[in-house]
Amino acid sequence: MSGAHDNTSVYPDEQDRNTSFDHTYEQYRERIRKYFALKVNPMAADDLTQQVFLKAVENFHRFKGNAHLFTWIFKIAQNTVKNEYRRLSRQKESPFDFTDYESQSISLEFTKHVDIRIDISSALRKLSELDQEIIALRFFVDCTLSEISKIVGLRESAVKNRLYRALEKLRKELNEWGDIAIMSIQDMISIVNKGDSQGTNERLNKVHQDLFDELKINVERVTTKYNHQPSRKIVIEIYPDLQAFHHAVGEPGAPDWFMGTYEGHILKIVSPLNPGPDHTYESILKGVVHLFTMWLIEDINPSAPKWIRQGIGGYEAKQMTKEYIKSSTEDAIRHLAIPSFDDLDNDTWDFETMKGFQFSYMMVEFVMDRYGIDALNKVIRNPHDFEGIFKCTKPELYKQWVEYIKL
Repeated sequence: MSGAHDNTSVYPDEQDRNTSFDHTYEQYRERIRKYFALKVNPMAADDLTQQVFLKAVENFHRFKGNAHLFTWIFKIAQNTVKNEYRRLSRQKESPFDFTDYESQSISLEFTKHVDIRIDISSALRKLSELDQEIIALRFFVDCTLSEISKIVGLRESAVKNRLYRALEKLRKELNEWGDIAIMSIQDMISIVNKGDSQGTNERLNKVHQDLFDELKINVERVTTKYNHQPSRKIVIEIYPDLQAFHHAVGEPGAPDWFMGTYEGHILKIVSPLNPGPDHTYESILKGVVHLFTMWLIEDINPSAPKWIRQGIGGYEAKQMTKEYIKSSTEDAIRHLAIPSFDDLDNDTWDFETMKGFQFSYMMVEFVMDRYGIDALNKVIRNPHDFEGIFKCTKPELYKQWVEYIKL
């Protein structure tokens, strides 16, 4: 019977509900189907997905709005899986186990643009059932940490901790991880040679490989530590010598220690092969980690002050030894010529003169030692909330720091 001859009454609120659910179905269908494909025979996933949304429409009047609509629908999906398992049990059939997949695609945090095909079945079997569920929800169903928290009934912080611990177990189990890390870094970071005649030079190829090796060690560690997924791919431009680098960044009279900077998502450095009088091959490599970390902090919070960006960059790169930091600042500390937070938010060459790199490093080291990584992550995101984060005023925290570095 055509709509023109259909005598069934459809009220406006029911029309709105149906229209709304058409949108909801399109928005969440694929994620629910992926979940079923992990829990039951993938051939049955489409039928069960249809069942879930039919039940959701029929029971929408019970939705109170005190939960996210997706998690409410997902609870229906979980109950549907339980019912399917009971049916299979009665028929003496085994439920499908997603750990039986020979290969799956996992996008691990900073590598979301990389399709990594790895055999994870044996590694997944060594995780607890709850950890398997969290891994499945995060990486195969694309759930957020907040959604997973509501689905599994744990605090978001607990989900995050279990997720990272589970990933660490997976990494240890997967022999391919080393090669995957290289693939991920190379996809995430492009290296561009700015010299005219060094394109095929074996020494330059070694520079590229050494850069990748340094980044392989540090990029995932730093992005995980500061709980941030980079917003875009990084490009590293290498200039053949200090003069070319200084000219390229518009600082022809810059001091010799100025070996790298970043503009937007482009990191610009002098070649480690020609580091100048104030640097070495190794210190330039560490300088790239310093710059990447600074860029990452700015990617988290563009208004983060310079002492936070520089301090964390230096702290993570370990470009300066503790002996150098101590010897180069002891006179200033002895005479209490210690720069303030405002002094350290300085973008002129005076930053180096006041030992800004060293004092920023020591401030970050102080926060880590006295308050921990959670406090440091908070101050990155809310750099003026001293009382909320440290339970003291800005001058009081400065006084604590001064006493700390005087010891």
